[in-house]
Order: sequence, then structure tokens, then C-alpha cells
Amino acid sequence: MIGAIIGDIVGSPYEFDMGKKIKDFGEIFINESHFTDDSVMTVAVAKALMSIDRNANEETVKSAVISSMREYGKMYPYAGYGARFRHWLLEEHPEPYGSFGNGSAMRVSSVGWLYDSLERTREVARWTAEVTHNHPEGIKGAESTVSVIYLARHNVSKKEIKEYVTNTFNYDLSKTLSEIRPTYHHVESCQETVPQAITAFLEGEDFEDVIRNAVSLGGDCDTLTCIAGSMAEGMYKIPAPLSAKAFAALDASLQKILLQFKSKCNRM
Repeated sequence: MIGAIIGDIVGSPYEFDMGKKIKDFGEIFINESHFTDDSVMTVAVAKALMSIDRNANEETVKSAVISSMREYGKMYPYAGYGARFRHWLLEEHPEPYGSFGNGSAMRVSSVGWLYDSLERTREVARWTAEVTHNHPEGIKGAESTVSVIYLARHNVSKKEIKEYVTNTFNYDLSKTLSEIRPTYHHVESCQETVPQAITAFLEGEDFEDVIRNAVSLGGDCDTLTCIAGSMAEGMYKIPAPLSAKAFAALDASLQKILLQFKSKCNRM
């Protein structure tokens, strides 16, 4: 989960195509780096899932996720939510609204670590998406993201991961980063963020390289890099200074859940 948060924080200054679309953009963390709604909702989902039994049914999972996301949304009202999600946070009886936005994929990383089978991992990811992003593309974005995390942490090769994602989710992963980069722009849909994040992961040589790959694409940079970072954590050791800086960038409430997650999964 810390991989997702690092990605969010590192990508935050370059959102809305504010970067130069290069990998060598200097220091990973700069003064403008900060956590956004991506980190807040990542923590909220993790807290929800840690509070219930790992074999909980759909109703229990969805109820816990809704409650936790709304709790944290109110705690961090200015974290940068989209208009429809912000409205959902405040509704008396929140209902899914057919979104295929990339929010379902950016908040789901903890699911990739909490369950013992790929089938269960995908099932819970689907439920976490459906409380808001119940469009098929929104669900696919969440499921594909956790599939990469789960497979990577179980030492499945990148070649096999690419084949699984292509065959299972029908994402086109044929383009390289060099081919994507020139025309890629800010877009907040799963179908135009998740495949690019997967490509950044597949082309990376280590954790930091994946992060730099993602930032170099531009677009919705905090979210894209959040998703790519969550995948990279499954395969690569995260340099301790990066984890420490990201942890220090959070407040005590978010740090507390990260420490609980670390204790439960031996991950931050």
C-alpha cells in the first residue's frame, strides 16, 4: 500500500500534464509533493477491510467500505475529489453512480495483499469498486490492478502478468511508453489510465524506475503513478528513504492505518 501512496505523492505536482514528460525530472520528492484523495481513499479502503473478517460477504464488505470512505472523506474534505464522488460522500443514502473513473483503481491496492487467492482478491476488488464505480470499466480497472499486485507478489513473471491482463481484461498493452507518451493527456477514466500504469510497471527495472516511468507519461499523474506504484510494490523492494519520506508526508491519522496494515500484512 505504501507503493500507491508514494506514487500519489510523487505524481501530485505533475497532475494535469504539468510535468515535462521525462523520466529524469530530478528529485523524487519536491516541496510541492503532497498526498491527495488517492492516498486518503487508499487508506480508507484498507481500514475498512482490516476491520472485518477476511471471509466477509459482499454486503459486509460494501457496508464497511462505504462507511470508511465517507468517514475519511469528511475528515479530508479538500483532498481533491471529483465532483460526483464529493457529492456521493455527502449523500444521505449513497448509491453507485455508474462511474468508470480511475478512482476505483487508485484506492484498491490493499486488496492485493489481504487475501490468499486471486479469485477472492478480484471478488473483493470488484465490491470495493461497485459502491461507486459500478460501470464495467470501473470494475475492470480495480480488478486488473489488484490482479497485477497479487501476481507480482507471488513471483509471477512480467511476461505472464502481461498475458494474464491482456487475456482476462482485454486491455491493449501493445504500445510502449515511448509510443504512448507523445499524445497522452490528462484523462480520468480507468480505460485510459490503468493500461498505461500497467505499461509503466512492465517497463520498469526497479521500484523507482516504475515511478519515473509513470510520471513521464503526464496526464492524471498522481493517480496514474499511484496505480503504477501499487503494482511495483508487489515485485520490487521499495527503497527505505522513499517509504520514510512518504510516511512523513502523511498526518497521524493516515500513518496509524499504515502501521496497522504493516502489522497485519508485513507491508506499509
